[in-house]
Amino acid sequence: MSTGTAFTRFTERLKKPLSRAGTPARLHPGAVWSQASSTAALALAPAGRAVRDRFRRHVAPVLSVVSGLGWAVLAGAVLLWTLGQAYGWQEAKAAAIAAFVLLLLAVGFILGRSSYGVLLDLARTRVAVGDSAVGSIAVTNTSARPLLPAALELPVGAATAVFHLPRMKPGQAHEDLFTIPTARRAVIVVGPVRSVRADPLHLLRRQVLWTEPEDLYVHPKTVALGGSAAGFIRDLEGMPTTELSSADVSFHALRDYVPGDDRRHIHWKTTARTNKLMVRQFEETRRAHLAVALSTNTDEYASEEEFELAVSAAGSIGLQAIREQRDLDVLTQQGPLRCETGRNLLDGLTRIVGAPARKDAVDLARSLADTVPNASVVFLVVGSNVTPTQLRSAAASVPPGVRSLAVRVQAGAAPARANIADLTVLTLGDLSELAIVLRKAAA
Repeated sequence: MSTGTAFTRFTERLKKPLSRAGTPARLHPGAVWSQASSTAALALAPAGRAVRDRFRRHVAPVLSVVSGLGWAVLAGAVLLWTLGQAYGWQEAKAAAIAAFVLLLLAVGFILGRSSYGVLLDLARTRVAVGDSAVGSIAVTNTSARPLLPAALELPVGAATAVFHLPRMKPGQAHEDLFTIPTARRAVIVVGPVRSVRADPLHLLRRQVLWTEPEDLYVHPKTVALGGSAAGFIRDLEGMPTTELSSADVSFHALRDYVPGDDRRHIHWKTTARTNKLMVRQFEETRRAHLAVALSTNTDEYASEEEFELAVSAAGSIGLQAIREQRDLDVLTQQGPLRCETGRNLLDGLTRIVGAPARKDAVDLARSLADTVPNASVVFLVVGSNVTPTQLRSAAASVPPGVRSLAVRVQAGAAPARANIADLTVLTLGDLSELAIVLRKAAA
């Protein structure tokens, strides 16, 4: 038997593994190669991870030093040298050598090590829209030798601020102040502070991070609801109920004693006058629980200004409920917000990003009814593009007996009130008029 014939039979046996019954089972050749490739991938996975880790640890930091212009110069030098070698162009070789010399000279500018003590300090990490956000960078030379002038970069959101350090003696400190614009609601990442070494042509650029990034919360603008507006929110839950209780805080009337009644509730003066046991009857009081549903569907708003007005209105109502120590739930299409404290509520509202969505105000009202079934008052904050039909459908989703109000924001509109079935619709045109709008609802 020849060697080729033996090898052929051996491969055929590999392609026909035994089944459970001991008989050869047919296996497609593609399945054999698939199993082989899977086994090879599992065997090579640890080696691949090791190579990837070494690349990230040793090679990636070196490559990150080369700027976009540096890569372009390096590629041009290689191309010019290749063309010069292929066609004998001495000029191309000379240009390639000059490019390589520039890269070598650039290396000298990024070598060396600086020793700084850097402190990034934000006076306040939470400000409202329009308030000033001030911070400082304090730099100290912690080395035993003087340091040459250098540049520090501070990323602030998508922008970058540059601070120029003078020549610093050992132990010398230098401080710079900066102001961050707060014209829009946002979470701005400030930092990390980094020192930069670069050559004059910026072919190579080496940076060292000295601090950790910090978050600056630019909260939405809110207004305090004082006077009758605050009283309105406080008394929304004060509507009398028809449910009676034998033990509560709201006295309703007297009735005859029934076996099983608590004897502590017997009214002894009336009992002595009528010569039969009389007990106090109470009205069942409802725990104050405010729910605010803020629509983040930008299709329901005529402009970005309207959406920001809606966020501010929801925040103002929620903060007033927290001041009054009411139970509060705030919900959007993106889910519930934390509102244990005013800071948590404003932080959550700051992170909100409006976007077109399938779920409209009606879907939001249904989600609110499922998420907060024990709410006593519901505020639905929507945009001007929401139709009365949608508001009527949203009101139908609110459980019976729950006071429901819709705050419909429309930039520049006059304060107004209207009723759609059991829903009170309040039109808000400016945040400063929120107290007036709530007084209209109380009227």
